[in-house]
Amino acid sequence: MLEIRVPDIGDFDEVEVVEILVAKGDRVEFEDPLVSIESEKATMEIPSTAAGVVAELRVAEGDRVSEGSLLVVLDVVMDESVAQSDKTEASEEAKKDSGSEGSDRPPSPAPEPARPDHVERADFRRELSPAAANPVADRSGLPHASPLVRRYARELGVPLAQAEGTGGHGRILVDDLRRQVRERFAEGDAGGATAGSGIPRVPEIDHAAFGPVRKEKLTRIQKVSGPVLQRSWLNIPHVTQHDEADVTVLEGFRRDSREAASEHGLKLSPLLFVMKAVVIALYEFPSFRASLAAEGDHLVIKEYFHLGIAVDTDQGLVVPVVRDVDQKGIFELAAELNATAERARARKLAPDDLKGACFTISSLGGIGGTAFTPIVNAPEVGILGLSKTRVQAVWRGPSPLDLTRDSESVSPSEIDPSAEGRFEPRLILPFSLSYDHRVIDGALAARFTSRLSRLLSDPTQLLL
Repeated sequence: MLEIRVPDIGDFDEVEVVEILVAKGDRVEFEDPLVSIESEKATMEIPSTAAGVVAELRVAEGDRVSEGSLLVVLDVVMDESVAQSDKTEASEEAKKDSGSEGSDRPPSPAPEPARPDHVERADFRRELSPAAANPVADRSGLPHASPLVRRYARELGVPLAQAEGTGGHGRILVDDLRRQVRERFAEGDAGGATAGSGIPRVPEIDHAAFGPVRKEKLTRIQKVSGPVLQRSWLNIPHVTQHDEADVTVLEGFRRDSREAASEHGLKLSPLLFVMKAVVIALYEFPSFRASLAAEGDHLVIKEYFHLGIAVDTDQGLVVPVVRDVDQKGIFELAAELNATAERARARKLAPDDLKGACFTISSLGGIGGTAFTPIVNAPEVGILGLSKTRVQAVWRGPSPLDLTRDSESVSPSEIDPSAEGRFEPRLILPFSLSYDHRVIDGALAARFTSRLSRLLSDPTQLLL
């Protein structure tokens, strides 16, 4: 028998089992997916590490597991020649052990009796790991709690001795810790302010008193991203700089390149060119690809150009990361961005797909709007929001007024009626840059957006 456990999944605890992909008695091959788990915004499948027959399922949909948690017990199928060889080696080893004098090797333990076939799967539904299944009080006399719960309690700063366990035999669960934190915040709510925040709480209102209502659960992505956005908004002093770029020439170049792209099965989005322009601006303004150190006395400048690209899904917004944008051409980026977006919408992103960005781009151009204020994705210090392009009349040619002398008024006699010029329809892209004002000041932000506007107005600069 072989136990299949949750492998190293990074800094994630208590990830939810969202789908069981096999049943008891199924035959699986090496690397066949067994279960699907979801951590934060990423979903990943746990593969089998051997070929065999599923003997037991130790989890069910909705269970929460961590690294090392037992998922499946597999009756391993072995090649007959290998099995015979193993038996021969085991027999020879047993003979050596029995014939050796003065051996102090302890006797081999008796094999564990097989579980009866009539035991229902529900009996193992909450069996995560030996440590979690059989919690014991530690030497300090604390209540029953698994190692995972004890670690979570340390992170929250919740004394286990004061927690009331609702699990079997009074075992403390993660939900018990969360409930205790909520109760402490409620108790410390003096004068309607949330404890430690100084922010007044929103009063609870019985909306049903005014008419019919219905409840709709938040998606998992909304539950996860909501607190993250709130944390960023409360910790980062946001400022947003609005600007625009004349992308008439860029759009013409993009359309002229569509045929060449279609030969490779690709579609060229304006976002691809914005990504390349952003990389150039980030190279010239390194503060925008930095993070403020925890001590608050220095910046960590990233010497890589990984961009987070916001993707709209039916479950909410996710931000996968496209790496090394500076080293990839437009066609290569088009293929990678399309594949990443498809995996995001299919909820097939792995945890590593969401890490490591130095700057984020969020595009609403395909939907609408003239401007918006995106929230910085901490620990990044900047995020660019793209709005819908519009056709706008722009004056082309010499100005009939000399407006450089802002200290003097211009009289009507100074207007040159012979000045040649005209209004032309131009395609204008509005964009908004939100930034961390602790790291970036307004002058630097304006220089960044001005440089980005020039890059997008002249696509030849993207090639230099």
